[in-house]
Amino acid sequence: MASAESLAQLQILQRQYLQLVDPLQLRWPDAQVLKSPEVQSWMFLHMFDEGSVKSPPPERYQLRVLKLLIAKLERSIVDPEEDEISDDLMSAMATLLTSNVPSEADSAQQKAFVTYSYPLHSADDSTSEEQAVTLLEARSVISGSGTTGLRTWEAALLLGSYLTTDDGRRMIKGKRVFELGAGTGVISILCAKHLGASGVVATDGDEAVVDAIKTNLFLNGLDVDSLEGCQVRTAALKWGWPVDAMAFSEDYGMEVPNVLLGADVTYDKTVIPRLVSTMNEFLDLNSALEILISATIRNEATFETFLNACRRNGFRFEQLGFPPIPEPEQAGPFYPTSTPIQIWRITKSEAARNDPFAV
Repeated sequence: MASAESLAQLQILQRQYLQLVDPLQLRWPDAQVLKSPEVQSWMFLHMFDEGSVKSPPPERYQLRVLKLLIAKLERSIVDPEEDEISDDLMSAMATLLTSNVPSEADSAQQKAFVTYSYPLHSADDSTSEEQAVTLLEARSVISGSGTTGLRTWEAALLLGSYLTTDDGRRMIKGKRVFELGAGTGVISILCAKHLGASGVVATDGDEAVVDAIKTNLFLNGLDVDSLEGCQVRTAALKWGWPVDAMAFSEDYGMEVPNVLLGADVTYDKTVIPRLVSTMNEFLDLNSALEILISATIRNEATFETFLNACRRNGFRFEQLGFPPIPEPEQAGPFYPTSTPIQIWRITKSEAARNDPFAV
């Protein structure tokens, strides 16, 4: 098999492929590595074999990637008698070329499997474990009510990367986690499936998005009715509405949370007052609650509106020193970094804890 370095390159390529990274942005191993029979066999088995890849990308995407791969292999061959292209790879492409692959426009409108991988390395870096979350996403579709919750955005991917660090895992392990604006549910699923949360509630304001989260929970082997392991629930939650402490357990199947999470929930200035009001309701339920908000700063004035609302409510907040990884260095998940992404920790100030009327 290929060297450890080549295998690492192949694994990054596989993660990009399963995350549906644009084929033109895939990071390919060099030609000498690609033309190795063992490497071609590995790529077929882990990327294109229908019997081995559990949640494959759409056929249109597979075909685009295979065409690029075959072209690279053809250019790499110097002596056809010594080097050859895998029959399995050629057969896979031939099958796709002769099948009824949807058009580019139709394919873009269909839901597709997208797998996000968070590689976890041991302390001595001798072993690694794939922490994968597979979702059904409609990447080009906005739901009937205008929500963008049917696809995963970069702020959620950065927040997931933080939560898989040692500090992040300590924050989640054994805790009750509540997510606002969960969208596809990637963060809630990551906490329940890989990070050891004792309970998770994934909420969104759109019923269609909540239904999609339920599908994604099932895809990841998380049964909301199971009495074993992490208890996972979904619910529709409109920000700004009172949170009833007495009915919390009945409504959400979980005691008051220890951790509140939100990713890409601050992009609309008009909903920020309601968002901060809901955060305040949860802090009233548990003054020791920790809140993490991950935000893509598309408009600095809009995000400043959010911080000002936090100030008015007497919240303490600090930006975590966890910047996005530069795109060429990302090993999974993969996301653009052209727009700033920040993670903020929000807690109740000591004054507000001691005096509920303090601002």
